[in-house]
Amino acid sequence: MRRNLIISGGIYHPFTETSAAVADLLLPLGVQSDIIDDVDAGIDAVEGGEYDLLTVNALRWRMLNHDKYIPFRAEWQFELSPRRQKALTQFIVAGGALLGLHTASICFDTWEGWLDLLGARWNWDASFHPEPAPLEVRPGSTDHVIVRGLKPFRVTDELYHHLEVMPDTDVLLYADAPANGVPQALMFARHVGAGRTVYDALGHDAQSLSEPTHIRLLRRSAAWVLGWSDSQVEAL
Repeated sequence: MRRNLIISGGIYHPFTETSAAVADLLLPLGVQSDIIDDVDAGIDAVEGGEYDLLTVNALRWRMLNHDKYIPFRAEWQFELSPRRQKALTQFIVAGGALLGLHTASICFDTWEGWLDLLGARWNWDASFHPEPAPLEVRPGSTDHVIVRGLKPFRVTDELYHHLEVMPDTDVLLYADAPANGVPQALMFARHVGAGRTVYDALGHDAQSLSEPTHIRLLRRSAAWVLGWSDSQVEAL
């Protein structure tokens, strides 16, 4: 049994439900998940070697971008310390596994290295999302094993626009913006040292995480970052 720690929690999203859904869909892979909303304690546990996989399904940043966040700051405002930035980086570089979901790209807004680990992040000068809407999602042109052989699928979700993406990151999925048809990249895979990371910008709610192809993608993503062979990943 492999162990996964899900860092969860934040505003405007049903993180309790989505984190539980992720834990459930990974169980058939032999991955047992614990869920925590204390980011510092979570990073410490990963640093201590207790987990094989870290999943970030949270919305934790300084919340200084707008006065609307003032009522939430006391509970949810967060900045990752340099020591824990280093610990998380070392975990991945040494061969650890990272799975980022949806709002993970908004987290840790003072840490430039988060982009290097995750492969994509929210750009406060350009990124935005409309309300959840039906999306036609399709694999990118890559032959990456996570999307190999998969057909386009339909899911209702928020579509993040204009994420900042590292140039050496594999873009796995796209969806056309309903308003103008402009394609937006929304799933990314990356090698970081001896480790592997995947970021999936979908997953606003449990309904998104119940779509069969989305489930398959997340299972393949977890298996890939955990170092399964291509044949094992593709068989999922």
